[in-house]
Amino acid sequence: MSKEEKTAYSQDELKEFEVIILKKLESAKEELLSLKESLSKKNDSGTDFTASTSKLLEDGADTLERESQNQLAARQQKFIYNLENAIIRIKNGTYGVCVDTGKLISKERLMAVPHTMHSIEAKLAKK
Repeated sequence: MSKEEKTAYSQDELKEFEVIILKKLESAKEELLSLKESLSKKNDSGTDFTASTSKLLEDGADTLERESQNQLAARQQKFIYNLENAIIRIKNGTYGVCVDTGKLISKERLMAVPHTMHSIEAKLAKK
């Protein structure tokens, strides 16, 4: 059987992908927790009642930093969601199959982006 004819990954290969995804999932959840803890802290500088003109600049910088951290947290939550869905696809036997072409996604691509549902050909065709 040639590589082109292969329509699904073996159980061993799926287990290998599952290990990779679970490691990424654990790391992503830790990072999200760290971001949430950082966002939940009020004002670490202790300058709540300091009257100065630089206070307005600090407030603006703090707001910008919070917005940035909120965006990072939202991206991290989406990443976690995609990784969890990849685990589900492993369990139901659809992992590694491109949703656009129906062909097997290359192992190299899955190693780089284990939660992908698109082959590189399908991804490039969307551009």
